[in-house]
Amino acid sequence: MSHVPARASAIADLMRAGREMSRLSMVFRYAIAEQLGLTVSDLECLDFLADVGSATAGQVAERTNLTTGAVTSMLRRLQQAGYVTAERDPADRRRVIVALRPDRVAELTRPYERFAGRVGRLVEGYRAEEVELLVRHYDRMHALYLAELDRFRDGDTAQRERGQVAEGRG
Repeated sequence: MSHVPARASAIADLMRAGREMSRLSMVFRYAIAEQLGLTVSDLECLDFLADVGSATAGQVAERTNLTTGAVTSMLRRLQQAGYVTAERDPADRRRVIVALRPDRVAELTRPYERFAGRVGRLVEGYRAEEVELLVRHYDRMHALYLAELDRFRDGDTAQRERGQVAEGRG
């Protein structure tokens, strides 16, 4: 019988640790963004572009959970600051393809270097099975976050449509 309370306690500890990790991660992101003279949304956009190479403005909007209007302003600002290039898609002139400028990558990764080194040393102490468990956990959390963001977007659309109908604009 004592197994159930121990498991429940361990799960509660895991949930608390996850919340604290998430909070500290955001505080860390804000500190790095401030150090670089960027907003957190700017940093998220640049990190996304560093991962994927290039993307459409619509893909950036989806990944950052910003409106297309907000992304347009952000990309214009990042282009003027020399962080990204933005060119019309030759296959569809209505779309803009955005890419991180390779000469700015080192500048963006420098604030993470010490932390990344420390994380690398931490992970070196884990067995392969432990690392595989963490990768599975992060992959599953990634999917949960994306599903929740989709739900928020779908809910926002439904709420706006209900509001328009209620106001007689639908």
